[in-house]
Amino acid sequence: MTKQLQDRVALVTGASRGIGYQIAKGLAAEGSHVIAVARTVGGLEELDDEIKALGGSATLVPLDLTDMGGIDRLGGAIHARWGKLDVLVANAGLLGVLAPIGHIEAKVFEKTMTVNVNATWRLIRTTDPLLRKSDAGRAIVMSSGAAHSARAFWSLYAATKAACEAMVKSWANETEKLPLRVNSVNPGATRTAMRALAMPGEDAKNLPTAREVAARIVPLAFADITETGKLYDVRQERFLDYRDPA
Repeated sequence: MTKQLQDRVALVTGASRGIGYQIAKGLAAEGSHVIAVARTVGGLEELDDEIKALGGSATLVPLDLTDMGGIDRLGGAIHARWGKLDVLVANAGLLGVLAPIGHIEAKVFEKTMTVNVNATWRLIRTTDPLLRKSDAGRAIVMSSGAAHSARAFWSLYAATKAACEAMVKSWANETEKLPLRVNSVNPGATRTAMRALAMPGEDAKNLPTAREVAARIVPLAFADITETGKLYDVRQERFLDYRDPA
């Protein structure tokens, strides 16, 4: 069977566990060389072992995404080694805290914004010229249903994901005449550590696994994807259009 991403280069953040880990494995299985970014070295090494077992290859990048200079240097290193980037999966993120908006500590608010929003923008800035050099560049930015539901006590996380979606829409509009396709993804409730932290009383057995969710996201990196500036809903298995308020 022909691998859909043979000889492509893909960058995945938050690749040491959860959905990011499984997306990285899925991209490698399709033939991509995976640049795996995460803070946890042990998780990255485990991922590398699994990718090698699949016959794939990876470059491990232990990096805290609060290190903005490190993100910039990553873009430079990718350019020096490969001259382009074919796939970006901006998956890393923090839940922050679920609390009344007036009770959120400033340091928690600032760190969550830094990782979820500032680092995502920095990744976009450093990879945009690399993705433009690909004949079929694909950018996938992880979002959440929280960006639209804005449930009580979810203000911080919801705001970060809404900000990411806004950046993706603008980026897609800027690049719509290029081969680059840029989309957000709502994975839905998934059996991950973050979900368990947010919903400790929930029965995780009723949720899809990270592997199952990642299997739906990996095809968004394929060359036959034509949609851009949209939100892919994993549960509905389709792209959704953004709509202005009535």
